[in-house]
Amino acid sequence: MPLSASPPVRINLWSGPRNVSTALMYSFSRRSDTRVVDEPLYGHYLRGSDAPHPGKHEVIAAMDTDGERVIRNVILGPCDRPVLFMKQMAHHLVDVPRNFLAATHNVLLIRDPQQMLPSLAQNLESPTLRDTSLALQTELFAHLKAIGQDPPVLDAKQLLTDPRSVLSQLCERLGLAFEESMLSWPAGPIPEDGVWAKHWYQAVHTTTGFLPYENKTEPFPPRLKPLLDECRPHYARLAQHAIQAQPQTGT
Repeated sequence: MPLSASPPVRINLWSGPRNVSTALMYSFSRRSDTRVVDEPLYGHYLRGSDAPHPGKHEVIAAMDTDGERVIRNVILGPCDRPVLFMKQMAHHLVDVPRNFLAATHNVLLIRDPQQMLPSLAQNLESPTLRDTSLALQTELFAHLKAIGQDPPVLDAKQLLTDPRSVLSQLCERLGLAFEESMLSWPAGPIPEDGVWAKHWYQAVHTTTGFLPYENKTEPFPPRLKPLLDECRPHYARLAQHAIQAQPQTGT
């Protein structure tokens, strides 16, 4: 597969579900220089997976399910803007060569599993470690370091605590200018939403910007405790590298 590091600036956001990744995609969609793409490898992942995702057959029918072709035509393909931002789920990166990562910027987005898992379980009845993407994110982080990259890590809590400072630091790491427009968007869907938006994006469609961070107050579901124990070491490894909020204090 031929690789190219030519323009546009190609950014893969490697997230897990329920990590405010859609809000971050909406944020980048408001930039004056950026085209966004929603989970281009989702159809490829579902075609070879037994995961009971909502709307699975509709997603497969709507997308190119050949992962290598998606990499060639979308991830490394032509773009009409200087920046191409691709929201990706880390667990979608299966059964394809990873050499394309060397031609892209790669960002990891994580969230405390104690906060994330109850939300995920509302869409997936019996989520697994694979569904969270955390183990794959730790593996991906190590791979990116091994090929000479220093991938930025975003933690949802830090991002929501002070979006401006975290996004400004992220843009600096990516060689981009921060734009104030990244902090807000119109309520409702955007044209780039995947066909799965009706199953996953209801909450973000009611927002017009990043919501303030709030800890969940409901008791953690006991049935998810074993999965939480699996997730915690992976989250801890990545969280130590996360960009920290630096809110401005008044004088």
